[in-house]
Amino acid sequence: MHGRIWVRELSIGIALILIWIVFALQTDRFLSARNLSLMSIELAVTATLALGMLLVLLPGMIDLSVGSGVGLIGGIASVLIFKHQWPAPAAMGVSFLCAIVVWALMGKLIVAQRIPAFIITLGGLLVFKGTFWLIIQNATVPVTVGGRSNLYSLLTTYYLPPLAGYVLALLIAAVLVVSRVKARLLRMRHGFEVDDAEMLFLKLFVACQFLLLVVVLMNAFRGVPLSVVVLFALACAVHVTTQHTPFGRYLYAIGDNEEAAVLSGVPVQKVIVGAYASLGAIVALTGFMQTAYTGASTTTVGDLMELDAIAACVIGGTSLRGGRGSVLGVLFGAWIMTSLLNGMTLLAVSPEKKFIARGLVLILAVWMDVVLARRAAWIAERRVKDW
Repeated sequence: MHGRIWVRELSIGIALILIWIVFALQTDRFLSARNLSLMSIELAVTATLALGMLLVLLPGMIDLSVGSGVGLIGGIASVLIFKHQWPAPAAMGVSFLCAIVVWALMGKLIVAQRIPAFIITLGGLLVFKGTFWLIIQNATVPVTVGGRSNLYSLLTTYYLPPLAGYVLALLIAAVLVVSRVKARLLRMRHGFEVDDAEMLFLKLFVACQFLLLVVVLMNAFRGVPLSVVVLFALACAVHVTTQHTPFGRYLYAIGDNEEAAVLSGVPVQKVIVGAYASLGAIVALTGFMQTAYTGASTTTVGDLMELDAIAACVIGGTSLRGGRGSVLGVLFGAWIMTSLLNGMTLLAVSPEKKFIARGLVLILAVWMDVVLARRAAWIAERRVKDW
């Protein structure tokens, strides 16, 4: 299993490099410091939502309403700030709480009434979209008053000083090294297969060098965007939650075998409701960043973001059946989606061709998930027969 995960991570990394090479050959602006910095903001938005989607995909659920929710929550905050003169922190706080309550209720409806998550969230997509348009009255609502910056707008317009960027890179590298070493020691303690020390060192060395290169390039423009810091903090929180807490183990257990989880005493309903409530909080955060990046709340904010989030998860190895997925895989998947969209935008690809490309990527990602699931089942069956 460990070897297959490593092969998948390697294949995703190679695919990302090939995408970058193709776009770099098409336009010299793709690898410019300015574009990489802007791409990092787009990555932060997409990856943030994808991390929330991971939490509901792990127990075998899904949410098709998150894109409309991004627009709705961002729109509520914008209206409170611009039309009702609320302070940005208060407006964002109220919107944040609304998102948690709404998504928790949606999760409760799914588990209490045993209605497929696909149906409930598809209905939520339409309800949220209509409510969003009603709230902003089909108009453009700025995120600031009088053009003055506030906490809302700074989410995607503030950049860290150069020194702070290097400190952040050092912090990320330290977290990566410690987590990988601890994971390796834990696997060794339980007798599982692990990479040898040289391979682990090589992977960590390459990752740290890459982090340093990214910070150097971003500092060549304005510095590391605040939204990247938000993504880093959220990724750490989701990783710790899914890998080092009972709640995270319950998510995997439910997705792997819900009946066995029930027999083992796992509070399935509470865990699923908690996953949806957590997703609601992340939808709110994504809504703030996406609306701030756009500069205003418009009727198109959040369109199709649910598909990008699902595609990012599946590309990164998350199973639509539940029970499999990781934060690192989601980040790589989101990076691939962001790179594709950014590159096509620089090449002035028409919107209809962008839709086709996104659809093909989603189909390919789901196809890969199905093929890998069948292969894993076949290998498990062969092992049972051999035993």
